[in-house]
Amino acid sequence: MSAILNLLRLSWIQLTRHKVRSLLTILGVATGMFLFTAVETLQRALAKATEETAADTTLVVYRQNRYCPSASQLPEHYADEIRRIEGVREVIPVQIVVNNCGASLDVITFRGVPDDQLEKFAPEIQVLEGSMQQWKDRGDGALLGEVFAKRRGLKPGDSFDGAGVTVTVSAIISSPFAQDNNVAYVKLPFLQRASKVGLGTVTQFNVRVNASKDLGPVAKAIDERFHSDAQPTDTRPEKAFFAESAAQLIQLIGFTRWLGVGAVIAVAALVANALLLVVRGRVKENAVLRTLGYPGRAIACLVVSEGGMLGLVGGVTGVALSAGFLKWQNITMGNEGQTLSVQPDALVVASGIVAALLLGVFASLWPAFQAIRQPIVKNLRN
Repeated sequence: MSAILNLLRLSWIQLTRHKVRSLLTILGVATGMFLFTAVETLQRALAKATEETAADTTLVVYRQNRYCPSASQLPEHYADEIRRIEGVREVIPVQIVVNNCGASLDVITFRGVPDDQLEKFAPEIQVLEGSMQQWKDRGDGALLGEVFAKRRGLKPGDSFDGAGVTVTVSAIISSPFAQDNNVAYVKLPFLQRASKVGLGTVTQFNVRVNASKDLGPVAKAIDERFHSDAQPTDTRPEKAFFAESAAQLIQLIGFTRWLGVGAVIAVAALVANALLLVVRGRVKENAVLRTLGYPGRAIACLVVSEGGMLGLVGGVTGVALSAGFLKWQNITMGNEGQTLSVQPDALVVASGIVAALLLGVFASLWPAFQAIRQPIVKNLRN
């Protein structure tokens, strides 16, 4: 154990002897891991929004062959008929208004819901600032998701305008569901009048079923019930609906994976190049160590330790900067009324740091092999 600690201490001394070279390598690794963390955060956010789990119990009822919220119009009275379908636990009509139906980095989404049904349909919503009663008492009141509020710098009592709708913030809310944290909830009649769709018409219905196994049968029953009506429906699980509606957004995020691959390759190449220069510049020192009795594997471990340290320090720096930047900016991407919050979590941070460490170790294997192949006598003569 003491031998390992001595090697690690010696590796650190070797790195600090060449401060400029080590610092430049660390900055390069940090840059690559900054990009890698941003890409992984995007990918994880997308996975959370589209991958179905056994805990999913929400369906979205939309107008058939309609995509943008402004094109989907359904009679509000459909809610009463949906409630009578077996397996349905709760239904809430929703009117959606967005400032931009295409892919956008700054999307404003209003959701109009009956004020007496929101708490029953979504009991998991928690009020962080303000109060739910203020929202119920005020006609133009809005419940802002915490990510939405941070991005816009809004607090209870503030007024803001978006998508032609002017509201006053009544409360800031938080929810375990990402969609709730990125929208503004307002009263349904208020939004119907503001968007000029008329009372009695909504964009969609959100349906909670008793269990995840009921998603398929209930969706089929709803579509069959309204198949011959003037406004036929298309019902899908919420995450499947997101994947279909935000297809353009998903394609853009899918492309970023190649950026992550490029960042990984760049980090590995940078560390390997730096350590090859170290090995070539330290042939005499390595030869002296071998003469003093250090075995080849100790010299190799010395080089690998330096690679791991460069990767670890650069990785921690890059991951921390990327996570801090994303937290500060509160970036939200939207497409056709669906929002995706790009927020790093503990798993992304941990995986980024571990990946940087492993990349540093992997990139140092070839330089370590080169170090133990150097002939002792020739190196001492040089």
